[in-house]
This record gives sequence, structure tokens and C-alpha cells, in this order.
Amino acid sequence: MKQQNLIESFNSAIEGFVYVFKTQRNMRLHFLTGLVALVLGVLLNFTYMEITILCLTIAFVLFTEMFNTAIEHTIDLVKEEFHPLARIVKDICAGAVLLSAMAAVIIGYILFISRAGIRIEENIIKIRESNWHASFIILLVILALVVLGKVFLRSGTPLRGGMPSGHSAIAFSIWIVLSFLYPNSIVIFLVFVLAFMVARSRVRDKVHSTMEVISGALLGLVVTIFILQILRR
Repeated sequence: MKQQNLIESFNSAIEGFVYVFKTQRNMRLHFLTGLVALVLGVLLNFTYMEITILCLTIAFVLFTEMFNTAIEHTIDLVKEEFHPLARIVKDICAGAVLLSAMAAVIIGYILFISRAGIRIEENIIKIRESNWHASFIILLVILALVVLGKVFLRSGTPLRGGMPSGHSAIAFSIWIVLSFLYPNSIVIFLVFVLAFMVARSRVRDKVHSTMEVISGALLGLVVTIFILQILRR
């Protein structure tokens, strides 16, 4: 293989970036988000260190997206027919992109709220006093536990079927949240009926077994009560 000179190497690198940008929707989304974040950082007079951290974070997300695309094309080139291991490798690469994007969101959040003069301690107090924020955190925790439960138990897919039932967990979690917000109200009974109907529909449609639905409901109840008790102290 002929060795490329410096100009040809730069051209190849640029063509590779342009190819991923043109063909991958997520790459365009990450690039646009990073560009907006960088412009806002300049407008907000970020320090050199903050700009450096922001640039490295954006570059890391773009790198994982390009790496993911390269691995996918390599697998498709080597293995044309379906193979379980090929799918696992693709899923791992996609997970790496998701992890880098989540880390970028956290880093961006810390950088921008600090520039806005808002301390994390103040946000924690606001979250504890806000029913909306508390409810949002509860739902995120339950979703994470449901996905982790299905992964470790190797049951169903992360978003469908398996142990425990995510629909039941969320439905009964909402029931507990509304019970804390509106005690001694007919709303509690009506939401319980809705949660029960959601759980029953998962069994009726043969998406979950009865045990999976009950486990999901218990997960939603226990986690919601536990988090609410911590936030209300």
C-alpha cells in the first residue's frame, strides 16, 4: 500500500469526518449541539480552562461517534450474514457513544450553571422543594433500575418484556407520588385504578408474566417511597 504524504493524510482525515457527518444523523446532532455549546461558552466569557474542558468533551463525543461508525462498517464488511457477536459489538459501541454523550451533558451542565452564578448546592435545595423535579428524578431512577434489572437477569430487552415490568413500575410510582401530593383525595383511588389497568394490560397482551408485573409494581412503590422520604427530610 502506497504511503500517503502529509497533504493526502489530511485529505483522508477530512473526508472521513465529512463522510460520517453526511451519513450519520447522530453525528450531525452531536456536532450541532457541540457548536452551540462552544458559541455560548465564548459569549459567556468562559475561562481558558473551561473552554479547553468544553472542547475536549465535544471532541470526545464526536470521536466515539466516528469510532462507532468505523466499527459498524468493519463488521458489515467482514460479516455479511447476521451473527449474534456482531450485534453485541455494535451494541457495545453504541453504548460507548451514549455514555460519552451523558458525560458531556453532565460536564456542560456544571460549566454553564457555574457561569450563570448558580451553585450546585442551591439546585439541590430547589430540587428537594420542587415536586416536579422530585418526580422527574424518581422516574429516572426507576427507569435505570428496570433496565439494569433486565440486563443482569438477562430477561427480555432493556425496553420491552422481561423482569421487572417497567410499565408497572412507573404506573405505581406515579400513584405513590400523587398520593403524597394529594392525600385524602379521590385522585388517589382513580390513579390506582389506572395503574392496575396498566399492569393488567401487560399480562393480557402477553408482554409480561404476572410475577414480572408484580415485581415491577413493588419496585415502583419501594423506590418512590424511599426517595420521597429522603427528599422530604
